[in-house]
Amino acid sequence: MPKINFLVSGAPETIDADPGCTVMSVATLNNVSGIVAECGGGCSCATCHVYVHQEWFDKLEPASPEELDLLEFLENVKPNSRLSCQIAVDNDVDGLTVTVPPTQS
Repeated sequence: MPKINFLVSGAPETIDADPGCTVMSVATLNNVSGIVAECGGGCSCATCHVYVHQEWFDKLEPASPEELDLLEFLENVKPNSRLSCQIAVDNDVDGLTVTVPPTQS
């Protein structure tokens, strides 16, 4: 079972994730602070914004044009910003670490 590491206000939280879900669903099912997910994973609200740690960023599928459009309107976007609803969980992301932006947590 893959593990996803969330850093919220500097505090780490490691959660077991079921393959086939998204990082957003792992966060919401486990009440990770700062991942609101207002649209429920439809890539239409950007309330699940995270920073993917650099060692993982290039291992993920690239962001879609729709995701990039939403990220463009956020204040605290960084080059490693992603929407957690767009990051699929599988065994290849075991150990993935994401940080919830301080403005969300």
